[in-house]
Amino acid sequence: MAEEDGQRQRGGLRRVLERAFAGISLLAGMGMALPGAYLLTLGGSAYYLVAGVLLVAAAVELWRGRARGAWLFLLVWLGTLGWALWEAGLDGWALLPRLGLLTGMGIALALIRWRPRRGTVRIAATGAAAIASLAGIGLALTGSHGNASLPLAASPATSAADGEWQHIGRTAGADRFSPLDQITPANIGKLRVAWTAHLGMPPKGLAGTIEATPLMVGDTLYTCNMNNAVIAIDPDSGKTRWAFDPKIDPAGVAMAVCRGVAYHRQPGAAGPCAARIFVATLDNRLIALDAATGRRCRDFGRNGEVSLLDGMGDVPKGYYYPTSPPAVIRDRLVIGGRVADGQMVNEPSGVIRAFDAMTGRLAWAWDMGRPDRHGLPPAGETYTRGTPNAWPPISGDDRLGLAFVPLGNPTPDYVMSHRTPEMRRYGSSVVALDVETGKERWHYQTTHLDVWDYDLPAPASLVDFPTARGLRPALIQPTKRGQFFVLDRETGKPLVETVERAVPQGAAPGESLSPTQPYPVGMPSLAGPRLSEARMWGITPFDQIWCRIRFRQARYDGEFTPVGADRPSIVSPGYFGGSNWSGISIDPERRVMVANVMHFPMYNQLIARADADPAVFQPARVGRHPISGENWAQQGTPYAVRTVPFVSPLKIPCNQPPYSEIAAVDLGRRAVLWREPLGTARDTGPWNVASHLPIRVGVPALGGTLVTRSGLVFIAATQERAFRAFDLRSGHLLWQDRLPAGGHANPMTYRSPRTGRQYVVIPASGHSRFANGSADLLVAYALP
Repeated sequence: MAEEDGQRQRGGLRRVLERAFAGISLLAGMGMALPGAYLLTLGGSAYYLVAGVLLVAAAVELWRGRARGAWLFLLVWLGTLGWALWEAGLDGWALLPRLGLLTGMGIALALIRWRPRRGTVRIAATGAAAIASLAGIGLALTGSHGNASLPLAASPATSAADGEWQHIGRTAGADRFSPLDQITPANIGKLRVAWTAHLGMPPKGLAGTIEATPLMVGDTLYTCNMNNAVIAIDPDSGKTRWAFDPKIDPAGVAMAVCRGVAYHRQPGAAGPCAARIFVATLDNRLIALDAATGRRCRDFGRNGEVSLLDGMGDVPKGYYYPTSPPAVIRDRLVIGGRVADGQMVNEPSGVIRAFDAMTGRLAWAWDMGRPDRHGLPPAGETYTRGTPNAWPPISGDDRLGLAFVPLGNPTPDYVMSHRTPEMRRYGSSVVALDVETGKERWHYQTTHLDVWDYDLPAPASLVDFPTARGLRPALIQPTKRGQFFVLDRETGKPLVETVERAVPQGAAPGESLSPTQPYPVGMPSLAGPRLSEARMWGITPFDQIWCRIRFRQARYDGEFTPVGADRPSIVSPGYFGGSNWSGISIDPERRVMVANVMHFPMYNQLIARADADPAVFQPARVGRHPISGENWAQQGTPYAVRTVPFVSPLKIPCNQPPYSEIAAVDLGRRAVLWREPLGTARDTGPWNVASHLPIRVGVPALGGTLVTRSGLVFIAATQERAFRAFDLRSGHLLWQDRLPAGGHANPMTYRSPRTGRQYVVIPASGHSRFANGSADLLVAYALP
C-alpha cells in the first residue's frame, strides 16, 4: 500500500512538472512563432515560425499527458540541430543560442518524462543531450588561431636609456616596444604586484577614466590623473615625490581623461626647468613644469602656461579641448585637440599648432583652410572653423623633422553637403607636417568623403618596413575600419598594394558619397566578418530573433553602407570598431605588429530637419543640454542623426562574438601569425550584470598593448578587470591577474636605475561605458 501511495505521489509530481514544462514550452513556442512570422515577412529565416508552431503543438500534447508531445519536442530539437549546423557550421558561439535553450529543456523533459524502470533509456537520452550541450560549449571555448613560430631575437646589452620610457609610445614614433628582457615567458608566472599608487578621482559628478601611459625618465615616473593633475612617483615604491594640480574648470567636459604627459630636456642646459614635463588640460591650457620639483617654468608662456584658445574665436564650453599630450619632436610641442562631435556647422577649428618647448611661443599653426598662414590669425579673424581635428596622440620622426597627424572628420560628422573642398580633402587623412615650418609635406586619405565617423583614431607607428627594394622608413596607420595603411614616411606613398574598391551608393537626398574607397590589400585586414542575418547573435533564441528582425529592418550592404533617412542603416565597423586611440605596438627587431581591434556595429539613421524634435536634437550647452551619445543635432545641415549601438534588449551586441581580438602580424610575410579573442565574460552579461563565467568570448575593449624584447605582449583594455600577457610567438596566454577595476590605457615597462628591477605598469580606473569599476590606481608588477 505504501509503495502504491509512493508511486501515486511520484506520478502526481511528475504530472505537475510535465504541465509546468508544457507551460514553458507554450511560452517559448509563442515567443518564437509570433516574431518568426514577422521575420518571414521581412525575408528572414522560416525556422523560428516552424519551430515555434511545433513547440506550441508539443506543449498542448504534453499538457494532455500524451507521449506524442515528447516526440514532437525531440523532432524540434533534431530539426534545430540540423538547421543550426546548416546555418552556422561547427562554430561554438553560433551554436550556443540556437541549441542552448532547447538542449536544456530537452534534458529537463528527459528527467521528467521517462520512468525509473526505463532508466537506461532515460540516462541515454539525457546523456546524449548533455553531450550535445557540452560539445556546443566546448566549441565556443575554442578559437585559437595561433600558428606562429618566431625565433627569439638575441638580446643585446641594454643601456640606461633602454630602461626608460620618454614618450607615451616609448618613442616619438609610438612603437610601444621595450628592449627590456628581465621578465620572460619562462618566468612570468612569478610576476606579482609590487606596489600601487592612488592618483586621484575625477571631479564629483563627472565620469572619468585613466588613459595615461606613464613616462619613466631618469629615476622618476611621471603621469597625470583624471583632473589633469601631474604626479611624479618613486619607481620602486609608488610614493608620490611631487604633485601639481592645475585646478581645471571641468564645465562642458564629456569625460575626465588625460592620456599622458610629455617630456623635453634642453641639450646642454642645467638648473631648474632644464628638463620639463608638459600637460595639456581639459580647460585648454598647455603648462610646463620643472621635472625635478613640479614647479611652473615661469619662462614658458605666461606664468608657465599658454592658452590653447588664442586665435580660436568663440569656443562654447565643451566644444574644444585636448585629451592627448603634445608630441615632442625636436624642440617643438605639436598638439591638436578634440572638437565636439555632431553639434553644428562652424564648430571650432581643428588647427594643428606647434609651440617652442622653452619659451612657449607659437612656432607655427597649420590651418588647412589657410595653408599659407602659419601664425595667429589677424585681429578679428579666427583659424578656419569646422575643419577636421586631431584628437588622438601625434607621432613624429626627429630625423626627417616630420609630425604625423591623424585627422578626423569635419563637424558635423554624418553629412557632406556643408563641407568645403579643404574639409573633403583632409577628412580622415594622415598628414605629414614639417616641424620647423608647419608646412605640409604630404597627406594620405584613408576614407573618402567620410560620413561614417571613421576618424583616424590612433597615432601612426613608425617602423623600417621590409620591401622588395630593402627596408624603407614607413609608418603604419591604424583605422576604425580594421585596415592598416603602410606609407612611406618621406613621400606618403603606399608601400603595400593599395586599391580603390567600389562601395555601396544611395546617399540621402542632397548628400554625396565617394564611389570608391581605399583598401590596403597588401596588409592583412583585422576587420570583422561581413554581417548577415545568420550572424545575428543572442543568449537565447528570443534576443537572437529580435536582432534578426532589426537586421532585416535596416539597410546593410556591407562596409560603407550609406546612412539613410528612409530607414536605419547598419554601420559595420562602427565608430568603436577597429583600432582606437591606443594604437598598435611594433617589435622593430622581429618586425611584428601587434594590434587589438573591436567589432561593434552601429545602428544609425539620418532624420530630416523638419522631423527632428528640437527638444531632443539641439546643440549642447553647459547646464542646459548635455552632449548626447545618441542624438546629434548637426544644426545648420539638412539632417540630424541618431547613432546607437546595435545591441539587443539585453544590452549585448547583436553581432556574433568575438567583440574584440588581439592579433600579431608578420610584416615581412604580410601574414597573420595568430589571432585570439580578447577577454572572458566574467565581468559582463545581460544589462552589464557580471555573469562570472570565465568563458573566452572576446569582450568590448578600449586600451592597447606593450611588446617586449623577451617576446611578451601585455594588455589590459577589456571590459573584464584583467591584465594579461601573451606569448608573441604563438599567441598563447601565459599570465593574467585580476585588476581592481578595468585597465584602459597602454601598459608600459621600465627598469629602476636604483635596483635594476624591471616593472610593468598599468592604470586601473574602470570606464563608465563598460561598468567595470571605478578607481584611481596605478598598479606596478615585478618579479619577486
